[in-house]
Amino acid sequence: MMNEETARPVGRSRSVMTELVFPTDTNHHGTMFGGTLMKYIDKISAIAAMRHCGKAVVTASTDSLDFLAPIRMGEAVELEAFVTWTHRSSMEVYVVVRAENLFTGERRVTCTAFSTFVALDDNGKPVPVPPVAPGNDAERKLFDSAPERYQQRKKRRSQRFSTTE
Repeated sequence: MMNEETARPVGRSRSVMTELVFPTDTNHHGTMFGGTLMKYIDKISAIAAMRHCGKAVVTASTDSLDFLAPIRMGEAVELEAFVTWTHRSSMEVYVVVRAENLFTGERRVTCTAFSTFVALDDNGKPVPVPPVAPGNDAERKLFDSAPERYQQRKKRRSQRFSTTE
């Protein structure tokens, strides 16, 4: 269970990154490459995880990456990430991506994702992380539903297909 003395508020990990979408970031449709967005998601998630635990981290998984709407050339893309839940040495990070037309001010959610990061000590070994203290209803909802996502990830890992076996 959560140790109230060591639990860290979600706000401690909250991180925001904004980028302008240039022609080199887009495909032949004039929309942002999914791979470029995935790179940004990984980067902002790592920052949020490091802010939470104060340690080096590595990406363990990215799942529930849902592209909801295209991001067009010339728009600003804003990524917001925060730690929603922790296990022993792992942290679940939620990311919401919004696109903004800078001329009209229209903003829309374009992508959401969950990533898992593992905290490492100076020797590259997993190290325990502090628990999370949700501060509002949205954070509590993500926190309360995280154990089920954790179990789904565990199940997926146990069923993973490999061509080397």
